[in-house]
Amino acid sequence: MPLSPSVPRAPVHVRHVVCSGFHREDGLWDIEGHLTDVKSYDFESRYRGTVASGVPVHEMWLRLTVDDDLVIRAVEAVTDHSPFPVCPAITGNFARLKGLNIRPGFYVKVKELLGGIEGCTHLVEMLGPIATTAYQTIYPYRDKLSRARGEPRPATRRPPFLDTCHGWSSSGEVVKQLFPSFYTGA
Repeated sequence: MPLSPSVPRAPVHVRHVVCSGFHREDGLWDIEGHLTDVKSYDFESRYRGTVASGVPVHEMWLRLTVDDDLVIRAVEAVTDHSPFPVCPAITGNFARLKGLNIRPGFYVKVKELLGGIEGCTHLVEMLGPIATTAYQTIYPYRDKLSRARGEPRPATRRPPFLDTCHGWSSSGEVVKQLFPSFYTGA
């Protein structure tokens, strides 16, 4: 069910963030994000002249190459459109992510490495949905392959996503059914 109808309104700004996950033939995973910001009107930019309606104010790309354990093996960041000519110069700093593991505490470490003037607000923000996309890409796919081979995959360690949202509450019905050894309800 979509949102309820709104009062009459006019579009002004659209941000698109698209993240995709790919399994590479070398066994690694590419997780890519693409962000665009566009306005519904022309505006004057001190650095770009007239920016026409529909032309991106921001257009940025980020690729993390990770292994099965979500350790970042390579990073590529690109800024195609930005408000200032200096913005693309910071993309090289994103190589600092190499070697980090996408797990709890990841975003805190990202902020240490790329916060403030060491990074780009928009590229750093994209790392949240990219991290989620990595989980959504890798774990279900690996589980699918294991099941196809007939390998049972009982949880011997507490899954890291338990208690990260209402649906995965360790005291809830979903965990009771899917991970009974980690169920904490009555």
